[in-house]
Amino acid sequence: MGLFIGLILRVAAVVLLCLSLATAWVVAEVHEGLREETAASADRVVREAQELAWRELTWRGSTGRFAKYAFPDWRSSHTLRFISPGNCVALTWAGEATLQQCSGLETAGRPAPAWFEGLYRGAFGDIAPIRRVVTLNRREAGTVVTTPDRGAAVRQVWRQVRVLIAAAAAMAGGIALLAALVIGVALRPARVITRGLGRMERGDHATKLPRFRAQEFDGIAQAVNALSERLQHTDAERTALTRRLFAVQEEERRALARDLHDEFGQCLTATGALASAIEAEASDRPALRDDARAIGRITRDMMGTLRNALARLRPPDLDEFGVEHGLRRLVSTWPGRSAKPAPFNLSFSGDLSTLSGPMALSIYRIVQECLTNAVRHGRPTRVDVGIVRTPDRIELAVVDDGGGDAVLVETGRGQGVLGIRERIGALGGTLYINSAPGGVSIEATIPCESNADQSPSPTNQTADRDLASMELAA
Repeated sequence: MGLFIGLILRVAAVVLLCLSLATAWVVAEVHEGLREETAASADRVVREAQELAWRELTWRGSTGRFAKYAFPDWRSSHTLRFISPGNCVALTWAGEATLQQCSGLETAGRPAPAWFEGLYRGAFGDIAPIRRVVTLNRREAGTVVTTPDRGAAVRQVWRQVRVLIAAAAAMAGGIALLAALVIGVALRPARVITRGLGRMERGDHATKLPRFRAQEFDGIAQAVNALSERLQHTDAERTALTRRLFAVQEEERRALARDLHDEFGQCLTATGALASAIEAEASDRPALRDDARAIGRITRDMMGTLRNALARLRPPDLDEFGVEHGLRRLVSTWPGRSAKPAPFNLSFSGDLSTLSGPMALSIYRIVQECLTNAVRHGRPTRVDVGIVRTPDRIELAVVDDGGGDAVLVETGRGQGVLGIRERIGALGGTLYINSAPGGVSIEATIPCESNADQSPSPTNQTADRDLASMELAA
């Protein structure tokens, strides 16, 4: 659940709680008010009865038959004004029949719902009847009993609660809208911070967050900006170190190729010449001649293997004839290495002759590793290599139909894809591995104005010193 929805639900819960408490308080107040009105009705009837009784005593000199003479209009509108609506009053004089009058039962309001009536009666119960004594000359002359009608009492309480609920519901709706607006505005920095972190997760470490008025969000933004700067610095150091490591790797490859060519190649050449000489001299010794021929054949196979190894270690003619010529020679040698003969197609667009040496070598190595992965991990019937040069970037794509899985290639731990990713990252580019019809498509976008074409920066020099220290320690 999002923070916005959670806060809205909490505000709604608080509003409902306040509404419930207010409703309970109003019901309790109305219930107490009805009880007081019942008592007040009884007191008013007692006072009126005593006044009329004294008047009867004054006129007639007797207290007999008060009900008949003192209250001839007991059921008249004059009498009802003493009784609160929803109450019934029973007047009983000594020795006389009880006279009862009810006021306003039909005007107490509409019937209450059954659930409310059940809750009300369960919480408060019925209001007990109020009994008062009418005294004359300090003697009890009669009684007044006021009883609230059960249905009328519930209807009066429901009328008050219904008005409260309607007003509270309108207030709750307004509060919810205002709370949503205020919370939405207050949480807007959180969305900005989330989007910034998302861009950083996608590799845009130059993301900067603005300042916020809220101190808490502003502190988070400053921490994210500090992290962004640290990540940029770390990326620059890692890129410089990776670039230097690739340069050292190429130097080691050249040195190894030179040693293999000068030492191992000459030894193989001498071995082949010696085998030919032995074969020529051993015309009368068939066994020795056959051994010499076998040695010559093995030597020629080793020479072929050595030439292939030298071609992989040191790209032939890359510096003299350019990356296009080197890539054509590279691609032309791959059909024979595939388990199933397949065409390897190469296409260019744009001028690649102006690429710097490190950039050209990196593109050559990326294509070489992509072709190796296509043949090693699949059985392609077609491999297409395309390179497009635009004024601001280089787009490279190697597509095969060897049946590979792009997800496995993307998440795999093989050194091939890792090396490709590191080379492209060192050039400031982006690698994309997608599914292609029947296989996998490896695509890369490399900016032409790469830091690899520039002279070593202070960060590069720091990486060089670190690398030199590691080499001395080794």
